[in-house]
Amino acid sequence: MPKPTIVLVHGAWADASSWNAVATGLQGQDFTVLAPPNLLRGVATDAAYIASFLAQRTTGPVVLVGHSYGGFVITNAAVGNPAVKALVYVDAFIPDAGENLLQRTTGSCLGGDPTKNFNIVPFPGGVDLYVKTEADPPFPGLAECFASGLPAPETAVVAAVQRPIALNALAEPSGPPAWRTIPAWALIGTDDRVITPTEQTFMAERSHAHVATTDAGHLSLVSRPDAVTDLIVAAAGAS
Repeated sequence: MPKPTIVLVHGAWADASSWNAVATGLQGQDFTVLAPPNLLRGVATDAAYIASFLAQRTTGPVVLVGHSYGGFVITNAAVGNPAVKALVYVDAFIPDAGENLLQRTTGSCLGGDPTKNFNIVPFPGGVDLYVKTEADPPFPGLAECFASGLPAPETAVVAAVQRPIALNALAEPSGPPAWRTIPAWALIGTDDRVITPTEQTFMAERSHAHVATTDAGHLSLVSRPDAVTDLIVAAAGAS
C-alpha cells in the first residue's frame, strides 16, 4: 500500500506558507505533500476548488488536512471522494450540515463587533475582511488573538502575509459532512483564542475524531509543527 499524499489546506488570514514547517517534517518522513491555495471566497466555492485540486493533482490515497476555516473546506471537499482516507483538523472547525462560521465562534477573540476586529475592504462584488494588527478594544490585536504565543518577528510575518476572507463566507452554511464516512483526527490548541478549546472539543467529539492536544494558540502549525506532524503521521498510518 503506497503512502498517502498529504494535502494541507490553510485557513483564513493565512496562506500555504503557514504549513512550511509541517510540510518539511512530513517530507522528511518521505510523504508527498501538497499545499494548495484556499480561495477564501465561501464554503461552496472553496470546497469545489479543493475537490478539483484533489482530482487533478493526486493519485492514490490522500490524507486531507485543514487548519481553522480550512476545516469547513475539507469537510465539504472530501464528500464522495473514496481516495480520501482520513481527515485531520488542526485548530479547526469541524462543521455539521447547515452550520456556518458564526455559529461556532462562541467566546472567540474575533467575535463581537466586526468593525473592532477587522479592516473591512470593499472589492467589486463583495467585501473582504483582514484581521486588524493593532488592538481596538475589546479586540486585543492580532498578536494576542490570532497569533497568540508566537514571537514578535513571526507575528509580524503573519500580519504581513495574511489573505482576507470574504465577508459572505462567514454566514454560508456547510453541506453534508465528510466526517460521517471518513475517519477524523483533531489537534486542539489548549490556548486557542480564535476557536476556543471548548468549541473544538465539542466538534471533535461529535465527529468521533481521534483527539490530541498541544500547548499552543490558534497557529499550532507554526508554533508546534512537530505535534501537528505527529498527528498527521498517525492518521496516515491508520488509513
